[in-house]
Amino acid sequence: MPVRNRFAELHDEIAGWRQDFHEHPELQFDVHRTAGIVADKLREFGCDEVVTGIGKTGVVGLIKGKGEGSRCIGLRADMDALPIHEDTGVPYASKTPGTMHACGHDGHTAMLLGAAKYLAETRNFTGSVALIFQPAEEGGGGGREMVNDGMMDRFGIDEVYGMHNIPGRALGEFAIRSGAFYAATGLFEVEIHGRGGHAAYPHDTVDPIIAASQMVMGLQTIVSRNIDPMQQVVVSVTSIESVTTAHNVVPESVLIKGTTRVMSDQSADITEERFRQIAGSTAEAYGCRAVIRYERNYPGVFNSEAETDFAAQAAKAVSGRCETAQMTMWGEDFSFLLGERPGAYIHLGIGENAELHQPQYNFNDEAIPFGCSWFVEIAESRLAKEG
Repeated sequence: MPVRNRFAELHDEIAGWRQDFHEHPELQFDVHRTAGIVADKLREFGCDEVVTGIGKTGVVGLIKGKGEGSRCIGLRADMDALPIHEDTGVPYASKTPGTMHACGHDGHTAMLLGAAKYLAETRNFTGSVALIFQPAEEGGGGGREMVNDGMMDRFGIDEVYGMHNIPGRALGEFAIRSGAFYAATGLFEVEIHGRGGHAAYPHDTVDPIIAASQMVMGLQTIVSRNIDPMQQVVVSVTSIESVTTAHNVVPESVLIKGTTRVMSDQSADITEERFRQIAGSTAEAYGCRAVIRYERNYPGVFNSEAETDFAAQAAKAVSGRCETAQMTMWGEDFSFLLGERPGAYIHLGIGENAELHQPQYNFNDEAIPFGCSWFVEIAESRLAKEG
């Protein structure tokens, strides 16, 4: 079954939802407006059940098929935006300064809503479909919160599927891989405390800037000298801050922040152990004191084999194109759902575009029929009616 004709009819309406979400972005769990619109539309579509407040601000809509059946397929979209100032110039650009949908979650939400409308109209399946609208994918662990809130058991979800748009991949082309797909993520902060003073008398200070500089360089040896070169690991320092902006003051302290990405538990253990050793000993070597915060954040995304095949078949049915995706060092909290149930995460190409998490990024509405059709194809193929 190719792209559903119904989505050509609904395209402008779905694109309108998407652009409205884009114009009013919300961060992490503070997605009250978005979640409210989602819940209202699910009720308007005639979902059999609509539950709000799951995982703080998550929404789940349940649609029952025409045929009898006990199985339930979960389809998930994320709703939150990013703390980035938009630079697209589109008429529906963000009205919230410093916040924008730079990752396409507005598109994911709109496409799943489009699929929900279609599935509620047709109900050409047995069992039920759970439509999962999740907050706080961008660092807040909304998927974990929804799972911890009992979502899987409450709705009897047997399998779960999700999708992410990919700029630079051909419009409508899908890509997926079985097994390890996305990296497990870690977050770190190191406070380096020294003794500040006048920059003209550095000998009277204990300079945390020097310790921080050496620490940043030393942390790179985790990947270059401690990890098997055949393993994928990233250690990225993304911020160095001090409390002073003056040119002639050595600060009392410096804060460095960053992220780690790994593809195996063994690499995760080595990375954390060496991080703590290098950060602590480097600070000490320069007469400073380090306060280290290291958090293992999102698990890796591991697609189960059978469900990956189902997802790929659905993609080929929709567009005829589904490639084998490369592993990525991105993080994705869909991993928490996959930790509870078998399932798969897939990529959907949106054509040439700015990269994700950039101020110039804007979801391509021409991808909407492909994404909606894939969600529907998954539901109908996995819950196929007999006869």
